[in-house]
Amino acid sequence: MALLEVKNLTFGYPSSDTIINDVSFEIERGDFVALCGPTGSGKTTLLRLMKPELTPLGGKSGSVLFGGVNTDELSPEESCKIGFVQQSPEHQIVTDKVWHEIVFGMENLRCEQNLMKRRLAEIMSYFGIDSLFDADTADLSGGQKQMISLAGVLAMNPEVIILDEPTSQLDPVAASDFMTTLKKLNEDLGMTIIITEHRLENVVPLCNKLCVLEGGRVTAFGETRETIKSVIDNDRIIASMPGSVRIYKALGAQGECPLTVSQGKKYFAEHFVPCAPLSADDEPKRGAKAVELKNVYFRYDRNSPDALRNASLTVYENEVFCLLGANGSGKSTLLYTIAGLLTPYAGSVEILGKNIRKYKGQSLYDNCVALLPQDVQPMFLQSTLREEFRKAHISFDEPGFDLSYVAETHPYDLSGGEQQLAALAIALASKPKILLLDEPTKGLDSYAKTAVCDELKKLRDSGVTVITVTHDVEFAARCADRAAMFFRGEVMCVDTPRRFFSENLFYTTSAAKIASGLCPGVITPDDVSGITEGRL
Repeated sequence: MALLEVKNLTFGYPSSDTIINDVSFEIERGDFVALCGPTGSGKTTLLRLMKPELTPLGGKSGSVLFGGVNTDELSPEESCKIGFVQQSPEHQIVTDKVWHEIVFGMENLRCEQNLMKRRLAEIMSYFGIDSLFDADTADLSGGQKQMISLAGVLAMNPEVIILDEPTSQLDPVAASDFMTTLKKLNEDLGMTIIITEHRLENVVPLCNKLCVLEGGRVTAFGETRETIKSVIDNDRIIASMPGSVRIYKALGAQGECPLTVSQGKKYFAEHFVPCAPLSADDEPKRGAKAVELKNVYFRYDRNSPDALRNASLTVYENEVFCLLGANGSGKSTLLYTIAGLLTPYAGSVEILGKNIRKYKGQSLYDNCVALLPQDVQPMFLQSTLREEFRKAHISFDEPGFDLSYVAETHPYDLSGGEQQLAALAIALASKPKILLLDEPTKGLDSYAKTAVCDELKKLRDSGVTVITVTHDVEFAARCADRAAMFFRGEVMCVDTPRRFFSENLFYTTSAAKIASGLCPGVITPDDVSGITEGRL
């Protein structure tokens, strides 16, 4: 008998079209299943329908069975056998201390105290987070919060763990470590894993099954390689696949599809003649200084270490600048300092040639600076997206991506990617000269990322300066005029994207890893597609 069975499941939110349409599939014990599909295809809704406490309000037919029992009939104790890690850890963490957050679920299950202590010690050691035992959850980075959320779910000893884009706030190294942890749980404990992601680089090589959801319907489901082959001509789905899969398609899709970087490198070597290095990017033309930080220091309280340490940065007008770095390194702190929301205790910040302290009242935000935060939900105050857009004086054909199909939907009922697009449209409504973006591609599929990238380039060409903090190296490689690393409170290694990503080892794209030593300078699968004369 299947552990989890979805039968003819159909669902629609109030005052909206059907989101899930007659979906059926089975998941066996020990499966590692990746759920993929375009932004707004219903992935998050489908996952929530598998967890009784998170089932949204709306019209539902069909059923979800767990161990042969309808999930609507599960007791609270039985329901805890279905663990759920949400897309935004801020919406899942409910206590003030890390240790308390991990045992909170066990407390609610009224577990015996010695069991809680033993499991707390075991899980914190397993995750390597014992140094965070007494830490305040509010002080954690987004990536640390996600790890704590997973640890808290695991403490309740579930049989299946459902994860909704868990690596969307993790840097590339942390994301790889997180996925390795999930694979260990799957292999060492026989834990059944169901995960949805738009960044599939670290997911697809680990999963044994792939489920493709489009327009609320399952269009493909089965063993990973076979499912990929069945959708190889579906450009929108393949665009979200790992670089090895996209290069496989670019080179003719012959033979077994490579899933990992090492498999992709072997396939590339066998099907592509080594060629001359691609020419480096030209240095972008520099206009006037839009943002300048000089020797900036900032700490959150007197006894904490400096989050910004002698940070200096110059970003010019008509430029898209991308900043990468580890979770908790201070990237968001730097962005909030530029936005005037945090005040450094030393150094200077100049916006458009004027010291930020000289901007009085709200003048800094009057057609000057706009910030898109990492968590966009607080930006929504109205009951429908139409009302949000009306209040912001924007139409649904701006800023280049269409959200009219969810106009009557409550913003909190939108998918994570749709919320990101809506929030970006609202941020752009103020017509800023400087746009600050904190993880703008979270929840977006590859096509939506391309639309955002195109829009940012249009804004740049119209005179807007864009500064983006991102863990999405693929997006940065396509979008940035310059990119940089943030490390130990400082901005360093500023360079053009082709030099930056082709010379990096870990903070780089899968295409760059695959082509390294064979065709230097390649940083995206599009680069491979463009060198057709090198194909055997």
